[in-house]
Amino acid sequence: MVAGLLAGYGVAIPFGAISVLVVALTARTSFQVGAGAGLGVAVADGLYAGVAVLGGTALAGVIGPVAGPLRLLAVVILLALAAQTVVRAVRQYRDPSTPVRDGRGLTTPVRAFGGVLALTLLNPTTILYFGALILGRQASAPFTPGDAAIFVVAVLAASASWQLLVAGGGSLLGRALASPRGRLGTALGSSALIVLLALRLLLSD
Repeated sequence: MVAGLLAGYGVAIPFGAISVLVVALTARTSFQVGAGAGLGVAVADGLYAGVAVLGGTALAGVIGPVAGPLRLLAVVILLALAAQTVVRAVRQYRDPSTPVRDGRGLTTPVRAFGGVLALTLLNPTTILYFGALILGRQASAPFTPGDAAIFVVAVLAASASWQLLVAGGGSLLGRALASPRGRLGTALGSSALIVLLALRLLLSD
């Protein structure tokens, strides 16, 4: 359990593009939407932990050759989300009567969950991270089926708790910047961060 909690926090805490997306969604919409997005991240982490437990070596070998295309696809999606955020924010600022939660994109809890889950699953680094952890553990003290189940549940719990904390931060930010100008600034700032982090992901090895 301790190993799973440490692994879950280890993969969840680094503040990358997905974390920025969770904060931005919460700030622009509601805690429920941000929580849905955050739980999508946590479920992806849990799925990858489970996959790594079941076959880390084989899957690392399969995913390694396609890591580049997967990373590129994730970058394209992130850039599209950033552009969409800017367009909607500018429209909202120019015409305050435009509804903020228009039901499209990642603006409902269910859609935020599904969209961010899919986006997180495109990150090959996550499966390689868990695969490396599992391989190291298996070399010294192999998992029993019970150990594996506890490990995966602990990863899921750790990631979910952190993502809900991140969403809570976005909710506080949204309240602090509730004015039209504040919302515009939040959207532009978060979009700029997502673009920078997407470019960093593109240029990473």
